[in-house]
Formats: sequence, structure tokens, C-alpha cells
Amino acid sequence: MGILLVAGAIVSEIAATLSLRASHGLTRLCPTILVVLGYGAAFVFLAQALKTLDVGPVYAVWSGLGTIGALVGGVLLFDEGVRVATVAGALLIALGVAVMYLGGGLEH
Repeated sequence: MGILLVAGAIVSEIAATLSLRASHGLTRLCPTILVVLGYGAAFVFLAQALKTLDVGPVYAVWSGLGTIGALVGGVLLFDEGVRVATVAGALLIALGVAVMYLGGGLEH
């Protein structure tokens, strides 16, 4: 169940971050509402997940996959450019998340 809560936190955070971009500095109402709801949901999901999961690996997974998800969403939704260094960075993030997950475990 904890892993599903982390997944919900990741999806909510990505949606909120992409909505933040779409809000044009919080000047558009609908995307701004999605920002508030998305970040709120992300923190609620994360807080619930941390009842049963270790904070270090969970935070690595949440922030790392959130970063990669925001990158992919920015490319797909806002036609943001991607360079070789960007892809390399995303791969390093994914590798770091995997190492923390495998090295630290999630259950306590």
C-alpha cells in the first residue's frame, strides 16, 4: 500500500509542476487550482506513505521520478528542448534512485 501512496504522490507532484508551468506565474485560474490541489495531494500521499516506509529511499524515489516525469511532461506538453546532457542527467537520477531503493530498502 505504501508504494501505491508514493506513486500517487509522484503523479500528483508531476501534474502540479506541469500546471505551474501552464499557470503563467499563477495568473491563469484553472492551472493555478491544479497546482494547489496537486501539491496538496502529493504531500498527503507522501505523509501517509511515510507511516510505513523509510523516508530516505521514499524521498529519492519521489523527487527523482517527479523530476524525470516533469522533464518528459515539459517535452510532450510544452515542446521543451532536450539535449544529450539532459538525457544523461535523467539517467543518472534514475540510477541514483535505483541505488537508494536497493541499498536502503523501503519497508521499516
